[in-house]
Amino acid sequence: MKTRTGPSQLAEIGFYHLTRTGADQALPALLGRTLAAGKRAVVRCGSPERLGELDQALWVCPQPDWLPHGHAGTGHADLQPIWLTIEDEAPNGASFLFLVDAVSSDRLAAFERVFDLFDGNDEAALAAARARWRAAKEAGHVLAYWQQGERGWEKKA
Repeated sequence: MKTRTGPSQLAEIGFYHLTRTGADQALPALLGRTLAAGKRAVVRCGSPERLGELDQALWVCPQPDWLPHGHAGTGHADLQPIWLTIEDEAPNGASFLFLVDAVSSDRLAAFERVFDLFDGNDEAALAAARARWRAAKEAGHVLAYWQQGERGWEKKA
């Protein structure tokens, strides 16, 4: 899979406001849809410890029951449809980028879609997400804002 390159490319960035679950619970469904669409994903985490937690969460999630993935410790990035990392990279050729733990990326334009998941119950995470929204808007990216509701994701903007 190819990633997009060049400064003229703009990503479609979705901000995902988590209010009912954490990223560990929200990511499996989003990653399952990514794989069902025939896309590859890279998930950028904030720390090695967090990467380990997400690695475990993806192996034991009930739905979908199979999310093949790897990370630097397992190797073979080119064979992994989902790559977990703390680096700003996509060694598996991912076209979808998932950002968790309030991390950002200098390579947004290299991706077709970006999913920015943030904890809506944490004021610092909300403020950081607002700053990332402003920066992405100023850069001209196509933005969408989704919030967890009673029945799933609700598009707010």
